[in-house]
Amino acid sequence: MNAPLRRVGVVVLVLFAMLFVNLNYRQVVKADDYRENARNGRVQASEYERARGKIVNAQGIAVADAQETGDSLKFLRTYPLKDQYAHVLGFKPVNLAATSLEKLNNDFLVGTSDKQAADRIAGLFTGKKPAGGNVLLTVSKSAQETAYTQLGNNKLKVKSGAVVALDPTTGAVLAEVSLPSYDPNLLSTHDTNAALANYKKLDADPADPLLNRAVANIYPPGSTFKVITSAAALTADSSLAPDTVVPGGEFYQPPQTSSFRIKNAHEGICPDSITLKQALTVSCNTVFARMGVERIGADKLKRMASDFGFESEPRYIEDQDRNYCGIVASHTGPMTANGVVDPPAVAQSSIGQREVKMSPLQGAMIAATVANGGREMRPYVVDRLQNADLSNADRTEPKEMGRPISGDVAAKLQEMMFSVVTSRDGTGRSANVSGLQVGGKTGTAEDGEDAQDHGWFIGFALKDGKPIISVAVFLENAGKGGSGEAARIAGQVMKAYADEKGIK
Repeated sequence: MNAPLRRVGVVVLVLFAMLFVNLNYRQVVKADDYRENARNGRVQASEYERARGKIVNAQGIAVADAQETGDSLKFLRTYPLKDQYAHVLGFKPVNLAATSLEKLNNDFLVGTSDKQAADRIAGLFTGKKPAGGNVLLTVSKSAQETAYTQLGNNKLKVKSGAVVALDPTTGAVLAEVSLPSYDPNLLSTHDTNAALANYKKLDADPADPLLNRAVANIYPPGSTFKVITSAAALTADSSLAPDTVVPGGEFYQPPQTSSFRIKNAHEGICPDSITLKQALTVSCNTVFARMGVERIGADKLKRMASDFGFESEPRYIEDQDRNYCGIVASHTGPMTANGVVDPPAVAQSSIGQREVKMSPLQGAMIAATVANGGREMRPYVVDRLQNADLSNADRTEPKEMGRPISGDVAAKLQEMMFSVVTSRDGTGRSANVSGLQVGGKTGTAEDGEDAQDHGWFIGFALKDGKPIISVAVFLENAGKGGSGEAARIAGQVMKAYADEKGIK
């Protein structure tokens, strides 16, 4: 064989080899991707010929269901409570990507999960196709409904905000609301042209209704961050107590600065000498700015925030137990200038300003950790997976993430946070609930020169010393009175949950 023919032969062999590799790649490696692609017509027909499993709240009420239709796709995904649970559930469309819990639990909801292998094997003998399984949530009917209603009808007519409530002892999510919301039924319709148009309209809305403000965005926390600053100070100096007298004053100017000064939100609230508890009660900026610079320092402040979950990579994105997706991490930002610690940056950060950013979920976790004696529990919203025959396929076990503070420091913080709610001059008085021990911290956070301040409240309720619930309420650009209204909403959520549980 001459050289040109050999070259042609080699090229042909290489082309056949490439074709063989590509064919095997598509049949083996990419097979699942093609089979599970939402645009695969056969997948759609197969998936929709049986009822998708329900998603139900803690009281057994279906918040995502399946309705029989007369079209080629035999079952329609429906959301009976419309926008109330939208950001918890996500949505399951025909020709768009599923989101949130609908995405993470899709295989179980349609009956193709490994956990349902026994049902599929039985179906080989009976000819019956396995039904989808159910996903049971930790979300409380009363807490969710109250959070949604109170946030949506807030007295300041704020259009954007979020509420998160947790069980401090387990991390179970009791409520998660983000406003503005949307109706997932608009996206699950079998009219794919309408679904796409609805999605484009929601996506283009400047109010960003698709954004889950509860877990997927971070905001300056304002004075709620003083709980972290207090924790750092109490940890660094064990002799420090709620009744310890500390320097206050109308202004604080860090050492080695000439023009920078921190002032209080209102004149006269912070005398030259004040107890640490009273400083938190009236939210004295000068005390906490001074403590951050002179008692704690940037390293210890950032370390405490990190121990509470700041600074880390997102920890709950599509985790293995199908509980959450899209959660972002809070952070404190840099506190240095030209490579050295910058006292003004530390002072501002110590009161939750400058580049400190926090999610509402993080705020609820901070309050929960204080209520739970210093033990931080991992948040979860899926309680268990239930087979079609109502047997349990899997259950989420509570998991301790860490202990950022000792039990002694937690007890001191509880005492200080109780004062914020129960004292006559406390900033969080409107969060008080008769029959419960309620503690908390308000926050007013600047959001640029041209925007109204954010309003915050993070807090918890105990009964006979036992943690019942923690709550974070965020009102975006609420302006004057925002933190007080956030506290009121938190109190209503805590009361609703306690009433539901029969706690008086």
